[in-house]
Amino acid sequence: MAESFVNGDVLHLACGICPSRRLPVGEFDVFERPTGECPFRPADGHRYTADGTPVCVHPEKVGLPAGRYKSEGAPLRVRVCLPADESAVVPYLHDLLYGAAPVLLDDLIGQAQIEIRRTFPDLDPLATLRRALS
Repeated sequence: MAESFVNGDVLHLACGICPSRRLPVGEFDVFERPTGECPFRPADGHRYTADGTPVCVHPEKVGLPAGRYKSEGAPLRVRVCLPADESAVVPYLHDLLYGAAPVLLDDLIGQAQIEIRRTFPDLDPLATLRRALS
């Protein structure tokens, strides 16, 4: 059995009943908010689509962008879009990286290195990322 996405981290922002606490990434969908497409099932306290796919309705808490990962096989992808102001880069990266799902971190760090070099050639990507993560 695959390991759940949020594994025993009681400090994680995901709700106690979130499917991320019992299922791996890709085995549930993430909606922007509760909708009629994913009604609450009082019998077990979870939300499901009509086809039975478990749904998280708080992307900002789980650290995944909204997507139909299980029901439609949507790819899990987040783009790094650096701010135009160099002084805003470290706070932006801090919020992006600390709010992201762990499964996204390698890709986000790689994207950030490329984008920092491209957008701000005078910034050292490694030093910038260290500041963002400290």
